[in-house]
Amino acid sequence: MMADSLRLPCAPRFLISLAVAAGVMRTASSEAAAGDAPPGKIAVIGAGIGGSSVAYFLQQHFGPQVQLDVYEKDTVGGRLATVTVNKQQYENGGASIHSLNLHMQDFIKLLGLKHRREVAGKSAVFNGEQFVLEETDWYLLNLFRLWWHYGMSFLRLQMWVEEVMEKFMRIYKYQAHGYSFSRLEELLHSLGGDAFVNMTQRSVAESLLEVGITQRFIDDVIVAILRASYGQSVLVPAFAGAMSLAGAQGNMWAVEGGNKLVCSGLLKLTKGNVIQATVTAISLHNSGGKNFYQVHYEDEEGQGSSFYDIVVIATQLHDKKSNITFQNFDPPVAEFPGTFHTTITSIVHGYLNSSYFGFGDPKLFPFTSVLTTDTPALFFNSMDNVCPVNVSGTFRRKQPQEAAVWRVHSQNPLEKQELKMLFRSYYSVQVTEWQANPSYESSKTLPPIILHDNLYYLNSIEWVASSVEMAAVAAKNVALLAYNFWYHDLDKIDQKDLMHKVKTEL
Repeated sequence: MMADSLRLPCAPRFLISLAVAAGVMRTASSEAAAGDAPPGKIAVIGAGIGGSSVAYFLQQHFGPQVQLDVYEKDTVGGRLATVTVNKQQYENGGASIHSLNLHMQDFIKLLGLKHRREVAGKSAVFNGEQFVLEETDWYLLNLFRLWWHYGMSFLRLQMWVEEVMEKFMRIYKYQAHGYSFSRLEELLHSLGGDAFVNMTQRSVAESLLEVGITQRFIDDVIVAILRASYGQSVLVPAFAGAMSLAGAQGNMWAVEGGNKLVCSGLLKLTKGNVIQATVTAISLHNSGGKNFYQVHYEDEEGQGSSFYDIVVIATQLHDKKSNITFQNFDPPVAEFPGTFHTTITSIVHGYLNSSYFGFGDPKLFPFTSVLTTDTPALFFNSMDNVCPVNVSGTFRRKQPQEAAVWRVHSQNPLEKQELKMLFRSYYSVQVTEWQANPSYESSKTLPPIILHDNLYYLNSIEWVASSVEMAAVAAKNVALLAYNFWYHDLDKIDQKDLMHKVKTEL
């Protein structure tokens, strides 16, 4: 088994390397060389939904005897975060989860958590001068308005999204049977053939026009949805766009008490050792023909390191966001092209200025969610009247003339003059800058899942689509991939014609 973590307060890293060379450290890999012994220690870097999910799945497959260390430099939950306003917590990051996310549904049951009670509200699309589309309380009237303005486009959109989601749902069957994928292209091809792979290379606008959706519908509706979810245009890849549009069609839910409870709950369940530290480097070593990894980190006490058989990176490597360096790799781990998109989230407690939206009397403002078109004069992407993470049975949403909590997404921090345009007055503003998702136009290259033997990059999935659902699917895939490679079960990796194989196994 490996020795305990090596801690050298503020020590130069070359001393750590000397310690390794001198044989101070041992690794469980030498133990695995004797047969199919499980790994001794596994490191997960990042404790967001991807990191906490993969920690759970890794323990599920390898067993409780494996030591799991989870490194997190900030707070558990990552982009699933909350802020406090008037002693109540509100979602500040990933706010909703799709009902078809079967892993998250399983986590809720496993952890004894509950779905948050839904509080009804209406949405509208604003173009800077007027609302171009308004939701009503009547379903048939909404359908009639969509048909009147856009013809059959909304039905064609629904059919397109449903076809994509139906094929995407195959991943849960594959994973239930233990199948995994070493490349994103292999995963996508197993679900939808070449068409799914091509959907990462062409824009959502191009794909929608091809199925008969009008340019007007794209400009008014699709643009507004993508600005609200990704903060980006209709030039995002078709697959990422489909995932976003699936969420806009409803069937979304959230966790009572906050979505981040899933992350903390999974880590508590796995009894993972959460290390509050910033990982600075991963170095590759070899002993007896077996590779193992040294994870270098910094915390309040100084510098330290520890050795692992398997390392999973569940944080962003693109755009040098993590500042993790890779040492002793030959060939070296390549730098990833592409940048991440910045989204500003402002949680504002105040009185809405309904006159900005054309409603002189604030009592008459009917909407709880405002999406926007791509208009140069507009300085925000979307805004929502949000409910606290704990919604009691007697809870009622604030009336439009009352002070309420609004979540505003924008490209840039809101200036005081812009806040005054949206709000008559306000008590507080809490601003968070998120590197929320990839800037999809910056790179069409899908990054690797495997960086080296037993070294995995979970967050590569974000370049296919960025969401809670995709992170959970990627976590399960990486856990299965690590397990299948460790025990040399190559028949469970990158298999073709999986639909037929799964049917015959049933």
